[in-house]
Amino acid sequence: MSLPQAKRNTDGGAFRLAATAAGVVSAQGPLTFVSARRACELGVQTLAQAPDGKLAIDCRGITVSDSAGLAVLLEWLGVARRAGRSLHYTQLPQDLAALAHISDVQELLERGV
Repeated sequence: MSLPQAKRNTDGGAFRLAATAAGVVSAQGPLTFVSARRACELGVQTLAQAPDGKLAIDCRGITVSDSAGLAVLLEWLGVARRAGRSLHYTQLPQDLAALAHISDVQELLERGV
């Protein structure tokens, strides 16, 4: 599966989603306010291309994140749910997991849809 890539950001590189196996992609780079809009678009496109309507996103490659990045992950879950697709996250970086915890959405991110 060929995935589009975001343009370069000012915070250390471009966010991208890279296919690693059937139904699995790796999130890589900064997931911040600067990259959020394009990252959201990439995720929606990737969900639409997911084989069997199932997708796992390995988040260990996210280099830096903020509340906008958390909002992107939540938006992807909403898009997946509305489309009747399955989505779950693995290997959330510690700072993103902490932000999800204080925002009371950690369980939702861990459970997926």
